Amino acid sequence: MTSAQPSVLAPGLPTVAASGLPGYESVSLHVIFAPLKTPPAIINRLNQEMAHILRQADVKEKFLNIGVETVGSSPDELAAAVKVELAKWGKVMRDAGIRAD
Repeated sequence: MTSAQPSVLAPGLPTVAASGLPGYESVSLHVIFAPLKTPPAIINRLNQEMAHILRQADVKEKFLNIGVETVGSSPDELAAAVKVELAKWGKVMRDAGIRAD
């Protein structure tokens, strides 16, 4: 993952953007989705429990050991991030003439 922020996985290593390629950012989202029409109360409870687990030091450490930084955002923050990524990569695909067949 290369983001606009330096990674805790490589302390002191500047981002690609800070190294001379302004605007460069590439992220990898690993998310859990619930079935469509899952009641908001259940979504919120699942989110609270998962965020609680991801904040635990031993869990964070296990993820860091495999090269994954945990975030544990809200459902609204996730929806916004997915929307941004879909728009960005959709444009790349359209501009390159890539189609899913």
